[in-house]
Amino acid sequence: MANEHVEMVGSGRGTLEAEKPGRREELLRVAADLFSEKGFYGTSVRDIARSLGVSVSVIYHHFQNKEGLWAEIIDYSVKILPSKLELALSGGGSPTDRFRKLLRAHLEASALYRKESKMILVDINRLSATGGAVAHGIQRRVLDIYVQVIEELRLDELVKTPHVKIVAFNVLGVINWYLRWYRPDGPISIDQIYEEIISFVLYGVIGTPPGEC
Repeated sequence: MANEHVEMVGSGRGTLEAEKPGRREELLRVAADLFSEKGFYGTSVRDIARSLGVSVSVIYHHFQNKEGLWAEIIDYSVKILPSKLELALSGGGSPTDRFRKLLRAHLEASALYRKESKMILVDINRLSATGGAVAHGIQRRVLDIYVQVIEELRLDELVKTPHVKIVAFNVLGVINWYLRWYRPDGPISIDQIYEEIISFVLYGVIGTPPGEC
């Protein structure tokens, strides 16, 4: 890290590089690519700079440190996930309808910010206390939303187990794993994938669809 800061000295050319239009957005895009692929711990500031062909001083011109860069990516993407899930549930409906809406909203948000969503699942325990608290806070809010909706299913006697939080963890495991295997250029449409995942989760949680053996 010390060697990276040395490159900040003599910043005439570095300032021009840093202030190039769209530079901040390029840094965020490249950093999201690397963080999602290699994790926070496995990605250095030098890696990000090298990918863009700039000096590390350009990164420090825009962001205080690597975690500041990570935090800004999370701010524009994953941090709004709980609000998106709550909005999807605001229209009411039966517990089953609400569960389906929740799953669909989560899958859509994850597809929109696939790389950013993967970031929060990798190496978050290696962040500082502040960064870790942000990541864990988002995860707790999402978990609480799922627990609430699955508890509604249990009260409606659609979920038989009393261990609602374990069910929620299992469902989130399916959603989070989708982030690792989904490819936008795959042979199956995104809507088909959503329906396959929703059906798998829904009827794995509440049982066989009505009218089927």
